[in-house]
Amino acid sequence: MAKTNFTNQSLQQRLAWGNSLWQVARTRMFVSRFMGSSSNSVIQRITSLKKVKGASRAVIQLVADLQEDGVGGDASTLEGNEEALRAFEQIIDYDMLRHAVRNTGRLSDMKSTIDFRNEAKDKLGQFYGDRIDQMAFLMLSGISFEFKNNGAARPGGATGTLPKLVFHKITAPTTNRHLRVSGSNIAAGDTSLITAGDTLKYKPLVRAKAFLKDTGLRGLRIGYNDLLHVFVTTSGMADLRLDADFMAAVKDAGARGKVNPIFDGVDSIMVDGMMIHEYKYVYNTTGKASGSKWGSAGTVNGMRVLIMGAQALGFFDHGAPGWTEETFDYKNQVGIGTHKVFGMLKPVFHNDWTKQPEDYGVAVLDCALSSMA
Repeated sequence: MAKTNFTNQSLQQRLAWGNSLWQVARTRMFVSRFMGSSSNSVIQRITSLKKVKGASRAVIQLVADLQEDGVGGDASTLEGNEEALRAFEQIIDYDMLRHAVRNTGRLSDMKSTIDFRNEAKDKLGQFYGDRIDQMAFLMLSGISFEFKNNGAARPGGATGTLPKLVFHKITAPTTNRHLRVSGSNIAAGDTSLITAGDTLKYKPLVRAKAFLKDTGLRGLRIGYNDLLHVFVTTSGMADLRLDADFMAAVKDAGARGKVNPIFDGVDSIMVDGMMIHEYKYVYNTTGKASGSKWGSAGTVNGMRVLIMGAQALGFFDHGAPGWTEETFDYKNQVGIGTHKVFGMLKPVFHNDWTKQPEDYGVAVLDCALSSMA
């Protein structure tokens, strides 16, 4: 059997392993399926830097819609009445996240059928994909990286690894992008007012969509239509599927039989211009102690539904991770270290409908989660 020489890899080999690791990460990364290079992407992926005041910066840009009416006929002169294009931009800070694995030694490798390098590639790739997913959903939800996505404290708390990343600049949902379920309606966001009966239902979801589009949340342009993506936990999807209005809407809109998504058991359902996805890292309070959850007494388990259109998040991707191999204990043990440079930002731009800064492409809808009892 061929032996791996961990101390004599060429630069090309290290680059190849780094690219392979990033391919694993992109495959495992849930948010990668919503990334694109254009402004008509839920997550706009930026891969190049530009000079801003002498420094290399990752920039996300928005060119706002025209607001003036132009001129009519020959009586008015167009020259001198041109409207200036309004361009807004925000800088995405970036940092480096590192991780490594190390084997036990030669003897353990001899007894094992596992290829250490391939196993390291798989596990480290999974690590980067998983942590980027966690951070993206926390940032979109306005929740600090010091918490896990179920509300529990992350090891190290505010001084842990993820909260110390330079791009950890969390902003709370803006005024017209923070809603809550209130019975069968919606209201302004306030987690202390959530009751156990305020679970996710079809009617408040439709009302939230209407409110957000009326206040300028730009959907993804698909042909002649605008599409919004909605993200819920698995338990939240269960609440929605058990809502009679939602079941009726999906059954009536889709084909009969097993291909209908309500019966097919799929993780994503299209209804009323919304693609609803279930995902484990949608923020919820199931990991918090009783008394620190939602509701007036802090005892209601809640979920922060994300409703996203275009440019909900800017993601700077500085290429494949670096790959370094080292030996220890007189070359008895082998370690593989990796580093990935990236950054993310939830853009906030001036909104022409609300006349104030708003989260540009994302809104949150807080609701309760049904208990297991």
